Amino acid sequence: MQVTDVRIRRIQTDGKLRAYVSITFDDSFVVHDLRIIDGRKGMFVAMPSKLLPNGNHKDIAHPINTEVREMIQSAVLKEFQATEGEEQSAGESSSTEQKIEQDTDDVSVDLDDSEEKE
Repeated sequence: MQVTDVRIRRIQTDGKLRAYVSITFDDSFVVHDLRIIDGRKGMFVAMPSKLLPNGNHKDIAHPINTEVREMIQSAVLKEFQATEGEEQSAGESSSTEQKIEQDTDDVSVDLDDSEEKE
């Protein structure tokens, strides 16, 4: 089994969460909502989980051996570090592009009205 794609969605927060991650195995199976956490001993990857009624969290998907856990963590953190420079250099332009995308999603044009006004 090989990690064939890692997608990082960085977030801005005052907490320890740094990003959400989707990871693909063998171009065939994807797992969403892994999290990159900035812990006391450094960055680590947390598996997707759900909140139980008693306040505890239960993993939805997780590796069952250390070798696979380390492979996932290594691939995710490598991609996180590799994209860190891109995020900072893109800076304003990426946030501007996101704003434009959001604005265009909200735009609707009534062609009948625009033809009458011309």
